[in-house]
Amino acid sequence: MAARDSGDADAQRRVGIINYATESFVERANQLTDSRGVEVVLDSIGGQKLIDSIGVLAYRGRLVSVGVAARAGSAVEERSLWTRNNSLHGVFLGGALVSEYARVHAMIGDMLERVASGELQVEIDRSFPLPDAAAVHAYAESRKAFGQVVMAPRLNGPAIRASAAPSSAAFVGRRPGAGTA
Repeated sequence: MAARDSGDADAQRRVGIINYATESFVERANQLTDSRGVEVVLDSIGGQKLIDSIGVLAYRGRLVSVGVAARAGSAVEERSLWTRNNSLHGVFLGGALVSEYARVHAMIGDMLERVASGELQVEIDRSFPLPDAAAVHAYAESRKAFGQVVMAPRLNGPAIRASAAPSSAAFVGRRPGAGTA
């Protein structure tokens, strides 16, 4: 299950998305889990949504914070985690790329190979040609996208198309000053 505040309602229901603009994320998640809660919440919004996410955690659940799209801080009350033996983890990929480059590079390469093989699916909402960069940004900022919004140098040819999975080869290379990858 996932939550978001806009987009195609039919597509959202199809994949188990709760629209937190029209219904309570906490109430709906607890309804869907018969009040057991969920084992893991991956929060990219922060602010009040991060605090609300604590309310949907199962006993010994884990809340993973990966961003602050809401651009707001969170005043987490520790006791709200302790009462159900929950944990809060912060993850910043940028920091891991610096201190754990080899591990993160291998992990990303593995994920890209899984996408290329079809084991993992990437939902591409729309692809735009590079000259339409302003339209790409306007569409992404509208929050209407359901999946990834891609900006490609060319849409007919070897660049990414909505029907083709990206190749992991596009991300193989060297980090400046790190020798070979």
